[in-house]
Amino acid sequence: MSTEIRANTVLPARREPITLHTADGLRLVGELALPESRPPRATLICLHPLPTHGGMMDSHIFRKAAFRLPALADLAVLRFNTRGTASEAGRSDGAFDGGNAERFDVAAALEFAEFHDLPHVWLVGWSFGTDLTLVHGLDPLVEGAVLISPPLRWSTEDHLRAWAESGKPVHALIPEFDDYLRPDEARKRFASIPQAQVVGFPDTKHLWVGKAEAALDAIVSAVAPGVPTPLPRTWDGPSETRQVTIVNS
Repeated sequence: MSTEIRANTVLPARREPITLHTADGLRLVGELALPESRPPRATLICLHPLPTHGGMMDSHIFRKAAFRLPALADLAVLRFNTRGTASEAGRSDGAFDGGNAERFDVAAALEFAEFHDLPHVWLVGWSFGTDLTLVHGLDPLVEGAVLISPPLRWSTEDHLRAWAESGKPVHALIPEFDDYLRPDEARKRFASIPQAQVVGFPDTKHLWVGKAEAALDAIVSAVAPGVPTPLPRTWDGPSETRQVTIVNS
């Protein structure tokens, strides 16, 4: 019997809490979700929105990615709290550093993925996480980037140029009514990355409230183009419902 996939529906996966260790001695709280019975076809490392404004590993698009994409798209989903950020899973060591020392956090996630032989690593940043991706994420292990609501607040033309020279794919998902960067301006700003694909999302705002399915479809299309989208909105197998406690960081 098919059941509707709702916001708190948890589909089958192998899930485990993880701890990332940074080069400057911090421990970061995270989770890795893997397909239940198959190797992952690709890996998402999720970099969350601004923690000073409530961003964390449980931010709703990333929570739903971890709940659904191992089962629906055979993707590994690694999400974690950057330094000083708290969620239901716990608080990471350290303190928010405005995107500077967070370079160690990004590096720790990439080192974890490499050590555990996670395949085809993509960075998926959302808001603040897109600046972390563009500024600190151009690593040989990274195959490409998905940028959700990028404000381009700390990312400079030099960072964009470096991604352009890398040739790695960049997918920018831009809400029509974003608070910081809307589709027309985004196309101008990302013109310095010839391979960048800038896609506008109608009737969508910066936080993607009510629009998570569209974001997940776009992520899967970018990272695993062999998976049909839109993704199923119902599920025929076992599932759970999980209530998530939102913790202020």
